Amino acid sequence: MTRFRMAKDSLGINKKILFCVVTALFWFSLYTYVPQMSNFAKDMGASYKMIGIITASYGLSQTLLRIPLGIFSDLLKKRKIFIHLGLFTTIISALIVYLLPNAYTLLIGRLLAGVAAATWVNFTVMFSSYYKHSESTKAIGIISSANMIGQFSAVLIGGVLAYYLDIRYVFLLSVITGLIGFILSFFIEKEKVVIEKEPLKLSDLLIIVKDKNILYICFLGIIAQLITFATIFGFTPIVATSLGANSFDLGLLTTVYNFPQIFFSAIAGVVLIKVLGANKTLFIGYTLSTVLCIVIPFVPSLSVLYIVQFFNGIARAMTFPMLMGLVIQNVETKLRSVAMGLYQAVYGIGMIVGPILLGAIGDKFGLMTGFIFTGLLGLLAMVSIIIKATSDKNKEKLISY
Repeated sequence: MTRFRMAKDSLGINKKILFCVVTALFWFSLYTYVPQMSNFAKDMGASYKMIGIITASYGLSQTLLRIPLGIFSDLLKKRKIFIHLGLFTTIISALIVYLLPNAYTLLIGRLLAGVAAATWVNFTVMFSSYYKHSESTKAIGIISSANMIGQFSAVLIGGVLAYYLDIRYVFLLSVITGLIGFILSFFIEKEKVVIEKEPLKLSDLLIIVKDKNILYICFLGIIAQLITFATIFGFTPIVATSLGANSFDLGLLTTVYNFPQIFFSAIAGVVLIKVLGANKTLFIGYTLSTVLCIVIPFVPSLSVLYIVQFFNGIARAMTFPMLMGLVIQNVETKLRSVAMGLYQAVYGIGMIVGPILLGAIGDKFGLMTGFIFTGLLGLLAMVSIIIKATSDKNKEKLISY
């Protein structure tokens, strides 16, 4: 009996490890070439506006497909097939750029990469099914770590490959890792049959859409993604190149940005929220993000830009993960997936608008003006947090009376 239990436990651990490996390969394939993407597009003759559109296309696909894919997945009561689909799409998205490298295939590739990324919700839901319902946050934490490990190693290894060979081979690496993940995905344990549940009603969606607190968090999410995709995943690499960065440096730049998030996300969500509260933590995070965005085009050297990126990672860790927790904090259990789905779809607006806006301004007035204008949009988030904090204090006073 003991031997049987040990074998069963080992099987449970193995299936979780395999799923994490597949997840890491999925995100590795999606992010391998991202640090070099903007300069790659520029070298192929793309304007700043076109670079913005290419960067934004990744968010456009996710915004349009995230909710429909979730609903369709629930109707089919299947997750694994969407994991296969996501990995297969990552292969195609990189393969077309490797075979026919130009700005237009890069645009198509990023659109397809966004389609693949839209299946991420299926990864998280299926992995959570390996755990007890009470351990859902633990499951999300583990699978998110696999996500970050995939991205972290992708940008670092991709940067080395681009430096010693050529950026086209980075797209080939993306194809290979996606293919390995796709093959391994057929060996992950088949999901359990989804228990029948009451179908989503229009009234349920209206409850979420009318919730002012959720709409406020969605607004903050848009600003966060707008700044991130306009700068980190958009035009910061171009600034770095003007300071003498090579392909390896660009990969390292993104690595420096990701590194503090691995640790600081937990610190912000566990320690800072208890010491400072949600409003103060968010305000500090958005203030830091706003200032650093404006500072980027003025940095005198690549080494200083590395420091800016590191603190940008801290700012991101103080805002985005916390918003994901806050958006479902006061929502009843049956509506939490609806609230999270709405939030993830809406924040995609920032992923679309940010790079297009900075690119358009950059073409007309220069990148410096684009960074300054984008950074100043962070002031909207800061003002809204002050208003929210004031409102919360007034409510507390009324309750105390």
